[in-house]
Amino acid sequence: MFQHSAIIALSDLEIADFLPGPLWGELENLLPGYHRVRLPLTGTDDWERLWRGSPSDILISGWQTPSLNSTLQPVDLKQLRYVCHMAGSVRKLVPRELIDQGLLVTNWGGSISATVAECTLMLILMALRRASHWAVAMHRDGAWKVGNTYTQSLLGRRVGIHGFGSISQCLVPMLRPFTSQIQAFSPNMPETVFYNLGVKRLTSLEELFAESDVVVELAAATPENHHVVTENHLRMIPKGGVFVNIGRGCVVDQDGLLRVAREGQLQIALDVFEQEPLPAGSPLRGLPNVTLLPHLGGPTRERRRDAGALALKNLRAFLRGDLLDAVVTLEVYDRSS
Repeated sequence: MFQHSAIIALSDLEIADFLPGPLWGELENLLPGYHRVRLPLTGTDDWERLWRGSPSDILISGWQTPSLNSTLQPVDLKQLRYVCHMAGSVRKLVPRELIDQGLLVTNWGGSISATVAECTLMLILMALRRASHWAVAMHRDGAWKVGNTYTQSLLGRRVGIHGFGSISQCLVPMLRPFTSQIQAFSPNMPETVFYNLGVKRLTSLEELFAESDVVVELAAATPENHHVVTENHLRMIPKGGVFVNIGRGCVVDQDGLLRVAREGQLQIALDVFEQEPLPAGSPLRGLPNVTLLPHLGGPTRERRRDAGALALKNLRAFLRGDLLDAVVTLEVYDRSS
């Protein structure tokens, strides 16, 4: 029987978050004789020496794992067959050519979709109620509502979603208690996905923005989607509308977004930006109609165990020779950030 060798390159905090309690014990049982790399490494050459001295066919990785894009040569990684990544994008960890050559890579896939959808719903409600403005104004300025203070409800609103992947599909049932008017534009998604969730399929981005009171941006960061949402699209949202971007910053023309935001007519909520971290001097900061989060839409710490559970499921499948979930194909790799 083939004996797998594994390197677990996770920090103590990543183990505590992704593999709490029995999940860590299960990982140890799956990979007897594993080599644990304690992070951060003490020396810059330790990572290269490890692979040259103890080559392994499985790598368990996370945010803190040193890159395989470093001074390692293909010969150093010739035994590596599977990278089980606990987190999302692997672009900084795994060279594209390794995937092209057949290296199997998985990430947290749809295990985080529900928590991102939850954050999306929060941003929608915050924008409608102007919550971030009032939270700051009350703390800083001693503000209080006046007779013409204006807020809105999500009840009965038309919600349009750009992109209809797993996060959007998780968002739909969360919206149902508020509204039945849910529509989406996602040209490559099969018709059955819309039908099964009772979501109206729209045929253009222009239709989505013009006929939605709330627009949620969740399209993938593909080359064809770069800046696909323009200033003109944002201006199509009806008066008093809301624009939420919790997908990818590069999908939206940032200059156009800023011009619209400065006018103050559109309520905007952003968790992602084309440049991250958002510069301290960004003109988006301080605008009363703009809610900002520092890319917090991913899994909260106590829900990272969902990604750990998926990683263990994939490891069991790999060891059995079965198909895996959340495989990072070249297409997935190319649209990651």
